[in-house]
Amino acid sequence: MEATCRRAVEIGLPAIAFTDHADFTGGGFPDYHPLDIAAYREEVERCRARFPDLRILSGVELGQPHLFADQAAAVLATGPLDRVLGSVHCIRDTGGLTDVAAGDLMAPERAAATLSAYFGELLALVESSQPFEVLAHLDYPKRYWPHAELPYREEDHEEAIRAVLRGAAARGSVLELNTTRGAEPHRGMCPGATVLRWWVEEGGRAVSMGSDAHDPQRIARGFELACQLADAAGFRPNDDPAGCWLR
Repeated sequence: MEATCRRAVEIGLPAIAFTDHADFTGGGFPDYHPLDIAAYREEVERCRARFPDLRILSGVELGQPHLFADQAAAVLATGPLDRVLGSVHCIRDTGGLTDVAAGDLMAPERAAATLSAYFGELLALVESSQPFEVLAHLDYPKRYWPHAELPYREEDHEEAIRAVLRGAAARGSVLELNTTRGAEPHRGMCPGATVLRWWVEEGGRAVSMGSDAHDPQRIARGFELACQLADAAGFRPNDDPAGCWLR
């Protein structure tokens, strides 16, 4: 966190949010570790003291919280957080939950079915009572789509995507423009211009920017394009530099 804050100051960011992962998978993924929320909060406070001119927001990204309500509630019960993101990384596959990036779920012959299952799970999340504010990386599987073998077309899944967007708008959620650490826009911008237009048409009123950095040097990569897309869709930054862009 300290290195990330230092980088944020170097590039002139007025604020930064650490939305660490709290991914719930039912124990099926040995590489997924529970979030040590107490240690996380201690580090946020240490960084706030060390970088007084940088606004540092606390937060969490809850993965599949609608399937693990008790575990999600336990994280949120530790105290207030500035940002709570809701996301889906996993779909129900044979043998339990599987991350869409794992195995052969994104093989060309399975990719379309995987994407349909993912949007179904995302709809269940936005229709749940989970208390998240921001819907993160709406088309996450696009990162792992077999682009070289199969075109990725939002229009092929428009009905499913719009259903998710309607559900998110109805609950007053914010849609994240996730730049995936500055990856190529066709793979990393989640969502892109087409889905952002649908968000407006379905009643969406706010967006937030997230680089999903995972590395201090990747903070804010892709933000220039994200800001251009948000502006073209009619969203404007508000007076709070850490706030969402609004219509």
